[in-house]
Amino acid sequence: MVQLSPTIIDHFENPRNVGELAGADVVGIVQNSACGDVLQLYVNVEDGRIARAQFRTFGCAPAIAASSMLTEMIKGATLQQLHELKKEAVADALGGLPPMKMHCSVLAVDAVKAVLRNYADQTKIPNETT
Repeated sequence: MVQLSPTIIDHFENPRNVGELAGADVVGIVQNSACGDVLQLYVNVEDGRIARAQFRTFGCAPAIAASSMLTEMIKGATLQQLHELKKEAVADALGGLPPMKMHCSVLAVDAVKAVLRNYADQTKIPNETT
């Protein structure tokens, strides 16, 4: 059995910011083709910062926990800070992920990249993720 940190268990059992965000400025939807996990990340952007972030995830406990942690991590972040977010930061914030579950932090960062791409498309600003 995979050992999960207390933080992962907490974010799985008590996810933060779960659900669709009505009136979201931008949505990023990503899927891990290997395991089938899907993350929908909804954000509102105000003055170049993430004002609100919510998610819907269909997947394993670590995927849900990573999504929950991600929303906490990005609230208040600038768009530039989002460009710099790494999968290791999400995994570290969760107290570590087992190697076979690192794809969950990759899914979270991929959702941020999708949000940035979609936001750039909507606002016609340069996209640094491509």
